[in-house]
Amino acid sequence: MFNKTSAFLLTAAFAVVTSTATLAAGSQGGGHGHMEFGQPGKAVNASRTIEVIMGDNYFEPEDMQIMKGETIRFVIKNQGDAVHEFNIGTSHMHAEHQKEMELMVEHGVIDGDKINQELMKMDMGHGNTMQHDDPNSVLLEPGTEAEIVWQFTKAMDLEFACNVPGHYDSGMAGTFKFVNQLASN
Repeated sequence: MFNKTSAFLLTAAFAVVTSTATLAAGSQGGGHGHMEFGQPGKAVNASRTIEVIMGDNYFEPEDMQIMKGETIRFVIKNQGDAVHEFNIGTSHMHAEHQKEMELMVEHGVIDGDKINQELMKMDMGHGNTMQHDDPNSVLLEPGTEAEIVWQFTKAMDLEFACNVPGHYDSGMAGTFKFVNQLASN
C-alpha cells in the first residue's frame, strides 16, 4: 500500500473485478512471491466458491472453515451503504493496515460511500501510493462486487476483516478455522 517493504504488502496479483466502480486486489500484477499463510490462486484450481456478503459492519458468513492447501474463490459483494473492505490477514496485519486506511480517509480517498480513484494515485513519497491493490484484499463501494482467489498454504490464526476506520472495532471481522475435513451440508 504505502510502504512496499511493509509486511502487509502482498505480492503477485490475481483478482477479477466484476464492476467498474470496484477496486480489486491484484491490479499491480507485481509477481513478488507469497505471504507466509498463502498466495494468490487460480480460479481453475479453486476447490469451492464462498460468497461473502458485506453489510454495514458485518460479514456473512461470520466465520469460515478452510483446509490447509485449499484454494478458495471468494465472491465478495458489498450490500451495505458504505465503502467496505474484505481483507485476509493476521490480527497484526489488520492492526497495521488500519493505520493505512485511516490515512485514506484523512486524505479523502474514502469518503463514506465513495472511493476517489484519482486520489489513490497520490504520491505518498518514495513512489508509494494509496492504491488498494494487494491480492488478499478488495475495497468496494456499495452495490459492487469482486473476486479474490486465494490458496491457503499454511494453517495459522487468520482473520478476514474490514479495516475502514471504525469497522473492525465495531465487529466487522471473522475468522478462518483450519480443519482436516470440511463438514458436509
